[in-house]
Amino acid sequence: MTSQSAAAPDAQTQDLTTPQLKSMANAIRALSMDAVQKANSGHPGMPMGMADVATVLYSKFLKFNPKDPEWPDRDRVILSGGHGSMLLYSLNYLTGYDKMTIEEIKNFRQLGAITAGHPEVEHNAGIETTTGPLGQGIGNAVGFALAERILNGRYGDGLVNHYTYVMCGDGDLMEGISHEACSLAGHLNLNKMIMLYDDNSISIDGSTDLSFIDDTPKRFEAYGWNTISVDGHNIDEIEAAIAKAQDSDKPTLISCKTKIGYGAPTKEGSSSSHGAPLGEDEIKGARENLDWPHAPFEVPDDILEDWRSVGERGKAACHDWKNRINISDWQDCHTKAHAGDYAAAIAPVIAELKKEFAAEKPKKATRQTSGMCLEKLVESLWLMIGGSADLTGSNNTKVAASKVINKEDYEGNYINYGVREHGMAAAMNGMALHGGLLPYAGTFLQFADYSRPSIRLAALMKQRVVHVMTHDSIGLGEDGPTHQPVEHVAALRAIPNNYVFRPCDGIETAESWELAISNQNAPSVLALTRQGLPTLCGDRKENMTAKGAYILQDSDSEPDVTIFASGSEVHLAIEAAEKIDANVRVVSVPCMDLFFEQSGEYFQSLVCNKSVKIAVEAGIRQGWDHIIGGHSTFIGMNSFGASAPAPALFEHFGITTEAIVEAANKKLKA
Repeated sequence: MTSQSAAAPDAQTQDLTTPQLKSMANAIRALSMDAVQKANSGHPGMPMGMADVATVLYSKFLKFNPKDPEWPDRDRVILSGGHGSMLLYSLNYLTGYDKMTIEEIKNFRQLGAITAGHPEVEHNAGIETTTGPLGQGIGNAVGFALAERILNGRYGDGLVNHYTYVMCGDGDLMEGISHEACSLAGHLNLNKMIMLYDDNSISIDGSTDLSFIDDTPKRFEAYGWNTISVDGHNIDEIEAAIAKAQDSDKPTLISCKTKIGYGAPTKEGSSSSHGAPLGEDEIKGARENLDWPHAPFEVPDDILEDWRSVGERGKAACHDWKNRINISDWQDCHTKAHAGDYAAAIAPVIAELKKEFAAEKPKKATRQTSGMCLEKLVESLWLMIGGSADLTGSNNTKVAASKVINKEDYEGNYINYGVREHGMAAAMNGMALHGGLLPYAGTFLQFADYSRPSIRLAALMKQRVVHVMTHDSIGLGEDGPTHQPVEHVAALRAIPNNYVFRPCDGIETAESWELAISNQNAPSVLALTRQGLPTLCGDRKENMTAKGAYILQDSDSEPDVTIFASGSEVHLAIEAAEKIDANVRVVSVPCMDLFFEQSGEYFQSLVCNKSVKIAVEAGIRQGWDHIIGGHSTFIGMNSFGASAPAPALFEHFGITTEAIVEAANKKLKA
């Protein structure tokens, strides 16, 4: 099949000879070893080994436009082996990205430079995602490729038709996430995903056979992938393999047999070229071997001109795409979807939900009220792409408007991820990074540990991804301590730029969804209950959850006792307030992260009074001392849970109305 995505190279790049391409690849090698040497740290081996593969990809196949780097229908290149970042930076400088200057290359790994030690997402500089923790880029690439197929199903080939290329190494494939992600890609038959595997047989400790003897092609064949093996330094073999992969009806693994540190006289093919500067003498020898008699950071005009012609190649395709979208019936929809501001679209939906919850006062688990929110949100916002790690019925993430995506039909909005929490979270990051979609998916909060590396990267990358994490405490009950989150809420709150919501009822749940969707620059976690909870909030127009903490029930005068609580423990605080013979204020804390962002005046108004302070949460104390102080009373967990019905567990661990009353009276008498 012939794809619009594989736009034919213009005559100038078609005429590039093998010697020219080899010289272009050597420019990558030279810039990489020079930058690492100047920084006195970095990884020269991978860029030097994969330079030929990258040169063929960019010069013969890649659809991109450095002068319009965020063109939505560009091909994506994901460098999963992020330690080889100089490969990507060299390519982006050579092909003409305005932000990637030679000065940025010279400032590799320096404070303030966009040439960080491992790539950090910068779409307008050709850096599609943040990588470094091995395997994450592979997981992201699955999300990118899946997003392309979903959007293609909506908009058609004329507007969405591009490839996702991911470069990875042995370390990526040793990581467990690679199995989760690549198994899913094969299951969904993401045939526009092409993996270029740097098969150099070298790890930091030495030869990979110290720890890795997999038959990688057979492994990927078992996933349902097409596999090809090539000499990673043979231009013709590389070109033929990528062309074949583009025509495949399956995702493709191209195993590129390479020599790490290619050209280095004593360190080629050795672990010594992996993660340290080559040294002046070795670089001198490499220059001689590569026939590169040029000064550090110097690229001859003719070679730079050849590279810049590669960067020019995509201009016509980009221009044609803009003409197509400008006359398309989908123009407005596409533009708004990629702009990412959905607050106005969901505001009336959230208002309606809050009115219904206030009027009907359901006594439901917050996972159920979350499902009720999604029933209306997904119907109103087609670009919400949901899913679950084989816990759909428990997470309440699939609704009437959900349509399951499968390899026969990508025109859906729900993904059965299977038991692949880490792969799911990484794929959602890729979808968010791709643009035009809003991913959300569910699992049990206990399994946040499996998702955590990708949640952390979403926070680092400022990506809107919503994690629906249910069964949020010992309220899970009989499944016992292996499935009962104790430290998880605190651990997730500890991630910078990650917003953890623990709503107390349907109204706070609706407000949490509104905030999660409206925040374009951070992931959110909704920690939701298994057990039913009373509706505590009244009908209100203002989103009080946006304050992070607020007075839910106040005393007639200055409080003698202030009880802070979140989620399923807020109703215990309300009940206790009625039994304490004093002026009691109850503060709901649905999002501690947002509370800490409020003005000093607002924060002080809730925290700095002379009242007795008590915090209640069915988790560990960590984080609460910022609110109640180190010597106030915390009622929660300081151990793992147990297997029993939920009411018995709350009684056993002392998280009860009576415990709150007793603690308050004891402090009042002190």
